[in-house]
Amino acid sequence: MESGPAIFAATVFLLFGAALLTWTGARAWRRAPVAEGVRHAVAVPVAVLAGAVSLALGAWCLGQV
Repeated sequence: MESGPAIFAATVFLLFGAALLTWTGARAWRRAPVAEGVRHAVAVPVAVLAGAVSLALGAWCLGQV
């Protein structure tokens, strides 16, 4: 990858992953619904997995620079 697009993609993935994990943690801490209409026991792990995958993709993009 070219360094410019790789850095941009990494930044987007890292910011999204960090924001999703922070938001999910705050919602789970307050026992508020993470996703409307979805059970808490299903929504939290799926959101955490999505945030972790996003962080991993961001790290991978930075590794390609």
